[in-house]
Amino acid sequence: MIQIPTISTPRLTLRPLEARDFASFADFFASDRSKFVGGPATAEQSWRMLAGELGHWQLRGYGRWAVEETATGKLAGVIGPWNPHGWPEPELGWDLMNGFEGKGYATEAALAAREYAYDTLGWTTAISLVAPENNGSRSVAKRMGATYEGLFDHERHGTLEIWRHPAPDDLTAGGMEAYA
Repeated sequence: MIQIPTISTPRLTLRPLEARDFASFADFFASDRSKFVGGPATAEQSWRMLAGELGHWQLRGYGRWAVEETATGKLAGVIGPWNPHGWPEPELGWDLMNGFEGKGYATEAALAAREYAYDTLGWTTAISLVAPENNGSRSVAKRMGATYEGLFDHERHGTLEIWRHPAPDDLTAGGMEAYA
């Protein structure tokens, strides 16, 4: 069984997803906010997606973390390196739970996840897939220095924009704060 690491940022804790996260996960996937990432979905479908997130760690050796607001202990999102079947290549993905958008959490956690992907996993490149109507997600990609590269047609999610992240050698030395 793989040991999922925990990462801390100034305001967030990236930790393994747990059963206690299901209520927030299901609430997000029941809402219209989830329309860009496979929702809306029933509680049963949400449970399967949660299990898929954890299973990704076992199958690939990496995956997305639960992003916890350190000060409150609340689940703020699910963010990290991701490459499920059908993806064009490894991705840095981010989903924010209801009520946590607009605080810079997606960028903060995704920068930590990218640093992990480059420094620990040895990735030399990464993309983020963004639904064309998802302006918030596109803004996160831009803040991270990603550039628009083209379109990808996914069998379930439809047409998605490909945003290419700067390669590790292109990033300024000094830790994730230097990338912000």
